Amino acid sequence: MSTKVRTADTRERILTAACEVIADIGFEKIRMRMVAERAGVSTALLHYHFDTREKLFTEAMTHSFANTAVDVERDAETAPAAVILARIVRNLLPTDPQLHQDWRLWQELWVRALRDETTRVFAVDLYAQLHAWVGDAVRRGIASGEFTPTDVDDLSTLVLSLSDGYGIRLMLRDPTVTLDAALAAIWRHVSTALGLPEAVPTE
Repeated sequence: MSTKVRTADTRERILTAACEVIADIGFEKIRMRMVAERAGVSTALLHYHFDTREKLFTEAMTHSFANTAVDVERDAETAPAAVILARIVRNLLPTDPQLHQDWRLWQELWVRALRDETTRVFAVDLYAQLHAWVGDAVRRGIASGEFTPTDVDDLSTLVLSLSDGYGIRLMLRDPTVTLDAALAAIWRHVSTALGLPEAVPTE
């Protein structure tokens, strides 16, 4: 294994471990030693890659989002646009254990962003990336003729807002909100705007 590959593998293990530890106990309580132990590396090696907790946190958030996006977009050039968009909507909600962990990271981000200007700017940038993720999927569907033209930015903002609202209720285990109901409610707005069937597409 080359040095470059080993370095990339080490960073991957550290970022995965950081996501797990932050989700488990919260950013304010983590120590670099905890992440190093979870990743199976020395504290010195962890500090070589990430010299501060803040840098580790922002990199972990970016890592989490990037991994989700890659999985969803794996066949974006061949799958129907509605299927890709439905995947994105599902991945904006805590629909499985991994996404539940991602949501815990986002909740940590929100809290920290209220108190720290650097984190606030980072959070706004991450939301811009989410907005572009949704918007690009909608634009592809419009360009291919699968979707009715609409105001892409307005729809993207609506999808993110609804996902945040329903996602919080789901994370709180609110008994009046179910995952199926949340997906159906969000997709109703999407399908109306894009001229699609009301049923959420499946693979």
